[in-house]
Amino acid sequence: MRTTPRGLIAALALTPLLAGCFAPSDSDGGTGAGAGSGGRLRVALAVPPAQALSPYSNDATVLSKLSVAEGLTALDKNGTAKPALAKSWKQDNDTTWTFELREAEFQDGTKLTAESVVNALDHASAAKPKPRVLSDVTLTAEAEDADTVTLTTKSPDPVLPLRLASPALAILSAKAYAKDGAVSPVGTGTGPFEITRLGGKAKATLDRFDGYWGGKAKAPGIDVSWIADGTARANALRGGEADIAEWIPTAQAKLLDEGTRHEVPSVRTDSLILNTGSGLFTDAGLRAAAREAVDGSELVDSVFGGYADPAQGLFGPAVPWAADQRVEVTGRTKAASTAQVRAGTKGRTLRLATYTNRAELPEAATVLQQQLEKAGFTVKQDVREYTQMEADLLAGKYDALVFSRVTLLDTGDAVDYLASDFTSDGVYNIAGLKDTAVDKAIRAAAAERDTERRHEKIMRAEAEILRTDAVVPLVHEQAVQGIASDVEGVILDPRERSLVDVDTRLK
Repeated sequence: MRTTPRGLIAALALTPLLAGCFAPSDSDGGTGAGAGSGGRLRVALAVPPAQALSPYSNDATVLSKLSVAEGLTALDKNGTAKPALAKSWKQDNDTTWTFELREAEFQDGTKLTAESVVNALDHASAAKPKPRVLSDVTLTAEAEDADTVTLTTKSPDPVLPLRLASPALAILSAKAYAKDGAVSPVGTGTGPFEITRLGGKAKATLDRFDGYWGGKAKAPGIDVSWIADGTARANALRGGEADIAEWIPTAQAKLLDEGTRHEVPSVRTDSLILNTGSGLFTDAGLRAAAREAVDGSELVDSVFGGYADPAQGLFGPAVPWAADQRVEVTGRTKAASTAQVRAGTKGRTLRLATYTNRAELPEAATVLQQQLEKAGFTVKQDVREYTQMEADLLAGKYDALVFSRVTLLDTGDAVDYLASDFTSDGVYNIAGLKDTAVDKAIRAAAAERDTERRHEKIMRAEAEILRTDAVVPLVHEQAVQGIASDVEGVILDPRERSLVDVDTRLK
């Protein structure tokens, strides 16, 4: 079983990333030489697909978790970029990079070429809404020859190789892209497992793709079930109906046999997001009152069973450099008193939303409701499955959201998360935040090439965001993955982007 020590996730070392040409690492190829004789893997995932596994949606992580599709690069366990469909690359100048492709083929039998890469990246850039990973960059791709692609950004992007590892920028064959903008990964990826059947939002069938450039997978295939209820996922594992069950609720974790329970340091932070664009929390004093009212430390034991740490900011202990460089938050608005809250809300109800895909969140919402009501708010909860409410969240139809976010999901670089979630034009700006000082701080971090100074500017941007009270960090989670004792090679990934690869199999 592969594990990822807590400290490794923080080593988003940009120095090797920026050092020029990259040769393939010793992990390229050969890792799956020879198929195993074990049976098919049964995997229970938590969040049903919202857009038929389109890479431009939150579904994209399924494509990487199950090794269906790949980008030009991937992230190693230290968070640095490593070769994937690109075998090497070099930076030509501040805005231009050249990538040399490896010999590979798509699951539909067509060859990976520079033109297919350009086609895939052009579709990603033109997608509406734009994928989060491209929210702060304009990317142009050009084929130099059959195996060479030049990528140009409008402004310097020192972490472009990290960006290209995002599941949203997976390279799919031309067959994947429909004229109406729909994108289908069914039979169009390059990974060791091919989606052969997608049964709506409930099931998917994946078979081993024997033409994979990295060698044949050891498992002949994967049978996927989406089970939104966390207790049901845990029961599927206990009952022998699943070999791997992700996101085991903390209330269920200690009911699993010790050998099947695997705690993973996570870059996931749970927060209370306040809608600054419409409703009650356009009032900064009411936002400040909500921030002072809620106490995430009360959730650590009562809701998370100890599988969490009290939040110190947007980035937790799985990102150690953050703690050393955290900036004091100043300039916050004074919190409204209880009497002022009652007068300011004028009888209006605070619409508090959360979703059922993570079992702890509805429990956390109940605790937060009690805390907010003590501060003078009248609160009504709306709790649903995430895919049923995402459009309403982005449309600003709630006052507050209890939200669980993997802060280093999209690129492994914190700037991308900040840009998509908190800039004025961010594509995942649920808070509706429009603050010029925040925008300026995030732009400054995005332009910084030096690793240490980039981290410093990220933490300055964090302080600017927290100043607005658009987000109130609550806890930093520790993920629990359920894995049957007869399964080996499961990837325990703090970023929650990887789960099954060529080496995962039944013993």
